[in-house]
Amino acid sequence: GLGVECYQEAKRNTSNFRIAEDICTRALREQAMTRKNRAATYVNRGVLRMRAGKYAESLGDYNEALKLQPELPEAFLNKGAALIYSKDFSSALSPLDRAIELESTDLFAAHYNRAIARENIGNINGAYDDFQTALELKPGWDLAERQLTRFTFEDAS
Repeated sequence: GLGVECYQEAKRNTSNFRIAEDICTRALREQAMTRKNRAATYVNRGVLRMRAGKYAESLGDYNEALKLQPELPEAFLNKGAALIYSKDFSSALSPLDRAIELESTDLFAAHYNRAIARENIGNINGAYDDFQTALELKPGWDLAERQLTRFTFEDAS
């Protein structure tokens, strides 16, 4: 049904966000779904909206998903990402911490995003640790590898 189409659009990394978002909206409006599937559809629509730069709308979708499934790690992960895109780095930490606690299926991304947030609020050591963890969770990930090359260490003595 439409919920599956919505998922496929979010997973596909489509460039036609309006059509993909409409599919998700129709699924939420017209299709009978379990709470779990409805929450997942809100997350998927949120991802599409976030990619389109609609951060406030995506945050609304993640919050709706969390009302339905309060322990949904992907909603926390993407909420943190939307807050980072919105340059609200300190607010991004709590949902990213929760995504990590709940062991998101994309745990590497949760650590990477938390590293971005930590670095932007001045927690350089925490950022380094999270970039390192992201790379350990996804060996060879060039994005994390590039971030780690920016760090230098000084002798504390």
